[in-house]
Amino acid sequence: MTNEEKLEIVKKFGKNDKDSGTTEVQIAILTKRINDLTEHFSVHKKDHHSRRGLLMMVGKRRRLLEYLTKTDISRYRAVIKELNIRK
Repeated sequence: MTNEEKLEIVKKFGKNDKDSGTTEVQIAILTKRINDLTEHFSVHKKDHHSRRGLLMMVGKRRRLLEYLTKTDISRYRAVIKELNIRK
């Protein structure tokens, strides 16, 4: 992920241009990285070291989504809809 892509995500999901700590921004950045790694694994099937990192990112995103459901369900639904995480 390039710096420009990350700044674009922060602008889209954050409250302002510098807001990278909001739960929605963290979930969006993790989703982008997870999608990039998923494409990587279609070519490199035996890259088990990166697969562990992918599983850790998926777990962190799941925990952040659980936190968001507990605190504000409307923000959770908006993030899920915007990122197409749940089918």
